[in-house]
Amino acid sequence: MQKAKPFPQEWKLIWNDEFDYTGAPDPKKWGYELGLVRNHEAQTYTKRKENVRVENGNLVIEARREAFEGAAYTSASVNTLGKTAFLYGRIEVRAKIPVARGQWPAIWMMGENIGVVGWPRCGEIDIMEHVGHEPGIVHATMHWGASGAKHQADGGTITIPKVGDDFHVYAVEWHPDRIDAFIDGKKYWTFPYTTPDKWAFDGRCYLLLNLAVGGDWGGQKGIDDAAFPQKYLVNYVRVYQSAAYKIP
Repeated sequence: MQKAKPFPQEWKLIWNDEFDYTGAPDPKKWGYELGLVRNHEAQTYTKRKENVRVENGNLVIEARREAFEGAAYTSASVNTLGKTAFLYGRIEVRAKIPVARGQWPAIWMMGENIGVVGWPRCGEIDIMEHVGHEPGIVHATMHWGASGAKHQADGGTITIPKVGDDFHVYAVEWHPDRIDAFIDGKKYWTFPYTTPDKWAFDGRCYLLLNLAVGGDWGGQKGIDDAAFPQKYLVNYVRVYQSAAYKIP
């Protein structure tokens, strides 16, 4: 199957949040996941200001050690589901991530048709994941299941010493024939289109930003309770598309 030619590189900004305000995340752009959601994680997600707010030019997602709604930890997960979704383009997030053991920050996208076809058939684009028991190793991963419930995944990594000490720009450039992963403008991995049963990335995806605590991956080496609270800072989110490519 011949895929469409990749985008030219004339990116045009089509959606963004610069977090240049104070208070709750813009409700026109962001919604929330609430409760105990996935991956046997230890936190419950809330939309309280203690866990998610905008201040000093950043979105702050704060993980706290506290008993709340049956969980021992709280945190937050915001997303654009039902607000906006994207097809192809450059998705770019400038963020400073927490690195303590048990912390699992992520920037990712999910097919907006998940409610119809389920996961993993909807496709999942993990722009950035980092687990605190592997400090400095940044992951980009694609998940799909074109044939139904069978889960397949492929990913790449890059090691950034002391990655949590400063802000970095995490990005993917999503083309019809491949997805490229970047950090600070450096491309470190490409996921190419090969066959239809290894691709689920021709539909619109919504964006998620979350900080998990523990879980199947993040909690493999336990949770450092002495490290709380932990803050995940997002300075901006920007989405670009090519003016030369017509999005259906």
